[in-house]
Amino acid sequence: MDTTIMEAVNLMESKQMEKAISLLEDFLPKADDEEKFTIAELYVQWGFLNEAADILDELMHRFPNENEIKIMLADVYIEQDNDEEAINLLNEIEEDDPAYVQTLLQLADLYQAQGLFEVAEQKLLTAKHHEPTEPIIDFALGELLFSNGDYRQAITYYEKVLPITKEIDHVSVNDRLAEAYAASGEYEMALDIYQDIDSEDPDTLFKYGFTALHAGRRDIAIKAWKHVIEQDMYYHTAYYQLAKAYESEEMIQEAYDTALQGIQVDEFNKELYFFAGSMAHQLNNDEESEKWMREAITLDSDYKEAVLFLIELLKQQDKEEGIIELLTEIIQTGAKDSLYEWELARAYNETESYDNALKHYREAYNSLNQDSDFLKEFGYFLTEEGRIDDAIQLFDAYLRIQPLDADIEEYVSRLKSTRDA
Repeated sequence: MDTTIMEAVNLMESKQMEKAISLLEDFLPKADDEEKFTIAELYVQWGFLNEAADILDELMHRFPNENEIKIMLADVYIEQDNDEEAINLLNEIEEDDPAYVQTLLQLADLYQAQGLFEVAEQKLLTAKHHEPTEPIIDFALGELLFSNGDYRQAITYYEKVLPITKEIDHVSVNDRLAEAYAASGEYEMALDIYQDIDSEDPDTLFKYGFTALHAGRRDIAIKAWKHVIEQDMYYHTAYYQLAKAYESEEMIQEAYDTALQGIQVDEFNKELYFFAGSMAHQLNNDEESEKWMREAITLDSDYKEAVLFLIELLKQQDKEEGIIELLTEIIQTGAKDSLYEWELARAYNETESYDNALKHYREAYNSLNQDSDFLKEFGYFLTEEGRIDDAIQLFDAYLRIQPLDADIEEYVSRLKSTRDA
């Protein structure tokens, strides 16, 4: 290596980047072709991709048959997200080149990234034709088919890899095989594989738990998800899944405690707050339940499930004013929902604020005019308010939806008789 290039390398190693680059830029016009290629390699290594691409492009035009230059330039283009140029270069590599199979693997990756799965598969099958026993090719085919949802075909390729190696590119082949079996619905097979993996990796343990859950083994799922949290206390999704598993086992206190632990590490997870509120209610701790539901709604003012849960909670405590306050604030944030209007109408009716009740019943009617329960309730309200004609219209609409309701039919008949008397 030229002494100037060596000096630049030493400068870079001693963290004098600007001096190193300046030295190479000054030397480049005097460098021979081999030295230019070496400088391009250093630029790639140091992350100066545009500078590397310029040198390699110049060399490629002078030496159009040098595939090593094309391959390195294609790698640079890939790093720059310039996939089209990379594909064009790699497709020029001839079948007799030692790098041909590796080039096919790169092309398959690029075509897959563009969503051209069939072309990617064809490149891999061509590579397999040249090197039929190469495990990397079988693994790549498995990965491609898995990503395309063809899990059963993926399994056949993963199983070809396993006798040769358990890991490729730091990816566990057993892990992938278990995922493929689970994704194809063969949870028992997947569970057997996960049990053999004996991994401490949180991602693997998390998937193990999901597979166990689908295989009807909540006990194993609970154990796996507890282990995930032990390995990584910030693995947020494990808390919710573990809490849900405890709930399914009717271990409500454990479910509640797990949700609270999850909130400590994931304070912006509205589902965890909702779940904690739900569990607190089951534990007859409505004060805590209300607190957690309000936290969920603070994170998402239009979190309908939490809003409706809190309304029911407030109803049980006869806190109609609280319902009015809650829903008024939520509607002011821009949230629109006919159920909110219906609940507001009910709350105003309970507090004897009938004009406001009527206003919100009418607002809800715009969306709920085909909801038989709403029509019946609104009809009774209008009757109480002495708006008999309007009530009759609503009950008639109700009977068109529920023609077999003899009680309402008789009630409407009496209303009409009273009106016409």
